[in-house]
Order: sequence, then C-alpha cells, then structure tokens
Amino acid sequence: MRYNTPMPKRKKKYALRDRAKTAAVKLYRASVADDIKATDGGGMFAHVPALLEKANKLPDRPGVYYMRAAVRKNGDKRGDIIYVGKAKNLKNRVTSYFRAVYSHNVKTFKLVSNIRDFDFYVTSTELDALVLEAQQIKLHNPKYNILLKDDKGFNYIRVSDGGYPKITYEHQTDKAGEYIGPYAGGFSVKQLVEEVNTVFKLPLCRKIFPKDIGRERPCLNYNIGKCMGVCTGKFPEADYAAIIAQAREYIKNGAKDGITRLETEMFAAAERLDFEKAAILRDRLNAIKRVRERQNVLSGKTTDYDVIASAQSVKLAAIAVVKYRGGRVADKQTVFLGDEYNHTDMVADFLSAFYVTATSGLVTGVPREIYIDCELDDKGVYEEFLHCKIITPKRGELLTQVTLAKANASEYLALRTGKTAKAINTLESLTKTLGLPKTPEYIECYDISNLGDTNIVAGMCVWKDGRPFKAGYRKFKIKSTATADDYASMREVITRRLSYLVESSPSDTDNYFYIKPDLIFVDGGHGQLSVAMSAAKFVGVTDIPMFGLVKDNKHRTRGVAVADGGEILLSTVKDVFAFLTDIQDETHRYAITFQKSRRKADTLKLALTDISGIGEKKATALLTKYKTKAAILAATAEEIANTIRVGVDTAREVQACLE
Repeated sequence: MRYNTPMPKRKKKYALRDRAKTAAVKLYRASVADDIKATDGGGMFAHVPALLEKANKLPDRPGVYYMRAAVRKNGDKRGDIIYVGKAKNLKNRVTSYFRAVYSHNVKTFKLVSNIRDFDFYVTSTELDALVLEAQQIKLHNPKYNILLKDDKGFNYIRVSDGGYPKITYEHQTDKAGEYIGPYAGGFSVKQLVEEVNTVFKLPLCRKIFPKDIGRERPCLNYNIGKCMGVCTGKFPEADYAAIIAQAREYIKNGAKDGITRLETEMFAAAERLDFEKAAILRDRLNAIKRVRERQNVLSGKTTDYDVIASAQSVKLAAIAVVKYRGGRVADKQTVFLGDEYNHTDMVADFLSAFYVTATSGLVTGVPREIYIDCELDDKGVYEEFLHCKIITPKRGELLTQVTLAKANASEYLALRTGKTAKAINTLESLTKTLGLPKTPEYIECYDISNLGDTNIVAGMCVWKDGRPFKAGYRKFKIKSTATADDYASMREVITRRLSYLVESSPSDTDNYFYIKPDLIFVDGGHGQLSVAMSAAKFVGVTDIPMFGLVKDNKHRTRGVAVADGGEILLSTVKDVFAFLTDIQDETHRYAITFQKSRRKADTLKLALTDISGIGEKKATALLTKYKTKAAILAATAEEIANTIRVGVDTAREVQACLE
C-alpha cells in the first residue's frame, strides 16, 4: 500500500523518523534474542540469574561498580576487573546488565558473557562517582573500558650539548642535552621547534660545529636568509650561546615577552648607533610576527578551548581532539577506540578518561570550554568534574570547527580501516537516519525486472563498507510465477536468498551467499517491503533490518519505506540520499541487464528451433555451451555437431542461419 499523504511538516518528518528507529531497534532486539538463544543453549549465561539476584540487593544510591571475570590464574577468587562504571543508582544500573541479556548490543553482550562477579563502592554524589570511576579506570586498565591505548606519551624540546647546540623535537629523553617539557601533544611541540629555528635562524643541517666550520660552502638556507651561517665562521661560541639563551627564553615564556624584550634591545642598539645589531633584531621581530600571523587562523575566540568530535566505522571509532589556545590551533590528537559503542556513551567515557592522568588520577589540562558533537545526558556532572563548560554548538564558527574536527577523525579512521572518509561519514549518517542498531558492513538491495509475462528475473547487488561488492552480486530466475507479479517474485527471491543463512555451516562462509547482511533494501514501497519481511519471517531470519526504496512519479528515489507504514524522506540528508540513489540505480541496472540478456538468449533459441533437426533441447544445449551467437559462429562445424549430436551438414546450416 502506498503511503499517500502530502509533504509532511517538520514535526511529522521527525515523528516518522522516530517511528522508523523504534521499529528497527525492536526488530533487531527480537532477532538477536532468537539467534543467541538458538546457539547458547543456556550455557553461556548460566551465571546470570545469580548475579541478577545479587544486583537486586544493591542500594538505590550513586556509586562505582567493578565487573570481574573468571578466577585469576594466581588463585584470586575475585577474578580480574574487566569493566568499571559509574551509576546514579547502583541497583538500577547493575541489574540492567543481567536483564534482557539477549537484547544487548554486541559490546555489552560480550561483557556480560564474561562477568562472573561484581563489586561496588557507594559514593555521596554522582560527581564523586564520576571522579572515582576515572581514577579506577586509569588504575586497573579494564578490558572493556576506553583506555586511550593510542596515547604515545609525552613530547620534549631538546637543546643539544656542545659549543653550538641545536634545538630539536624529541619523543624520548635518552640523548645528551637539556630537555624542556614534557608536553602532552606532539603537534604543538613540532610547531614550536619549527618556529624557534625560523625566528632565530638556527642551523638545521647535519654539520657538527665547530668541527665543520669553513670546510664547505654555505648551504641554500644561508643563501636565502633562513640560516645565520655558523659554517662561515662569523659567529663565535659566546655570540651563538647568547642567541640560544634567547631561544630558550622564547620557548619557556612565549612570543609576547620575547617581542617586548627584542623591541627594547633593538631601540637600545639604535640609540648606540649599533645599526647592524638593530637590523638583526628588527629582522627577528618581523620573523616572529610573520610566524604568528601564519598560525593565528581558524578562530576569533581568544579563550582556550578544545573541540572534540568522533567518526565511527563498523568495528572501530576515532575521536579527534583539536586544542585552541590563544585563538589558534595549538595541538591535535586522534584516539582510536575498538568495538561497537553508543556514540553519546563513547564521548562521555572519553571525556572522563582523556583529561585524567594515568599516574596520579588527577584531572589536568582542561580548558575553560569544550565543544563536542553530541548532547550528553549528564552534562552538568561532567562540567563539575572537569571544571569547564561543555557545549554542543548548533551554528556559526564553532559548529564549523566541530565539523572540521569530525572530518579529521574521519580521515584518520579512513587511513586505519582502508575506507574513504566519505564512505565512513555516509554509513554513519545512514545508521542515524534509519535508527539502525549498528553501522552496516554488508548491505543488499533487490529489484525485479520483466518484460510482460516473459523473462521474469531479479538482481541482488551488495555494498561492503559503503562500496559496491561485485563478488557478492547475484542473479535470480523467477520460478514460482509465470505472470508479472512483483510481490510474488520478491517473496521468492528473499526466501531463496535467506534460506542459505539457515542452512549454512561455518565452512560455507567462503561463499558470500552464506554471510548474513546487516541491512536489506528492496526496490519498491510498502507492498514489496511487506512481502520481503513476511518471507524473512517464514524462513526464520528476523534479525536483519529491512526497508523499501520508494521512487517518485519520475522514477527517482524519494524516500525510505519503513515497517510500520511510514516513510523517511531523504531531502534533508543529502549524503544518504545520494548513497541510496546510487544503490537503487545500480540494482536496477543490474536486474534489467540480466533481463535483456535473457531476452536475447530466448530470441536466439527461437531462431535455432526453426532449423530442421534442431529442437528446444538441442538449442538449449548449444546455448548452454556457447552462450552467444558470436561463439557459435567461431566454433567449427565438427564441434557444434559433437555438442548437439547432429550431422556436420546440419551444424553448417546452424551457422549459416545465424550469419
């Protein structure tokens, strides 16, 4: 039945989207329950009733809970801590793990399957629980918490030993020299080192001074004014040491103090008529200003703040943190998080982990404001914990910066997973738009094609990680109906395809047909969707979200039909609209191409049966081996005669008829 209503208003559109999300989640949870019950047999979760009984005795107070695994190898009966969490209400939160186990997402399901006991600690307030949770995660490094394992440690600026020291960026402190730091992020340190070497025209070459002074001609950097030219012998150690001292002060106290001091020295030199030194100081001041102007971009705000945004793929997420200090980008970091994770929970857990030091458990390095890409449920608690404001921008420059941070996260995630950033963002947007329980890895789409009551076929196209996966494409010849019945044809195709999932065994997974898709689209509206879901239910595969791709009167993609009879319009979600349009067009092309090839084969078979001595069986045998007219003409008369068991003269007549 077509959903014939006028263009819905804003509230109507979001109501339909919410209903679609609810339907998808209910379908997913019910199917996961059936799937796990069939494979578990009660063994995997035999421990859950006892844990639920214990959890029901917990107090209705805030606190921290510790999930423990099986007994340790050293004999500790309590087992390893595999998860630490906080709760407003310990009883409600902990019991939620052990109720409706089969409806949990994949990550929570794995966690619960490994829990054998739990401890708890009651706190006075939810804020105390958040503080304690952050400290305990750093202390115990639980397997199922965000551990920020990609943090590469601290960074330093090194001033080497010797009469002519050089200033470099270092990640370790194992070389001789003076180290300034540590710094939390490498980006800002590298930027500062480059800035210092540019401003003070320090040598960047591999020459060792004073040993290499005068041995070779000065390099290109000296000739273009980027190096002072120690190799020329014009700078005694005492003068060079004074410049290095100024560079140290510049690193430690910043450009503002350095500019003031340099201006004072420049004017004093001019008054003494030491114009050569005044010119050097003037050039150094101009270099500082040029560097500052080049870096002072992206933000009109002068307060310090961080921008945090995330991107999610199928089994991996990336969170980008861009730090703005004094109105410019000071640092950027990207952290990868494994496993499936709710977006809001992921950002909340990240906030409580990122700003807490591993050694002391103290909150450090928090700016006055943090801008994130989602709304937190307990924002006030996190603001009190971090002593800052947490804001989700809706418009303007700050929204642009959040979008930019998300783009960075997407690009880093694309590098790690081998996908494109566009595909990652599109799949994430598709997941949100359709209310899917997880990001789909395999997507299938089906379309029926026919010419009247003849050559009724179907095409199945597959997308893997947002790209066409042609190894998974399949063609179907419709057998259950002799008339052009799209509903009956769709029912047959879905039944045949999903039957392979029920009958498969682990050894069958080399063939794509035995891999369960994460999402199915059918070309058509609510009628096609209804029969597809009915066929899936008949087969016993009900855990795959299904939707219909609805076209307008010009045969272009308009929206997505959902199970409850509603429709999600795609006009406001451009990336999803373009992606689903490509899917629908490609599936239609594939199905109609197969239908045309079948029609050509039938025409050729009809021409062959007009030849004396060639019946339908012999014509079919000939086309089965040679496929096309060109292949038949390229074969010898003897080969054709042997194939269909006729005389050579008849074989020659076949070729003559087709010329």
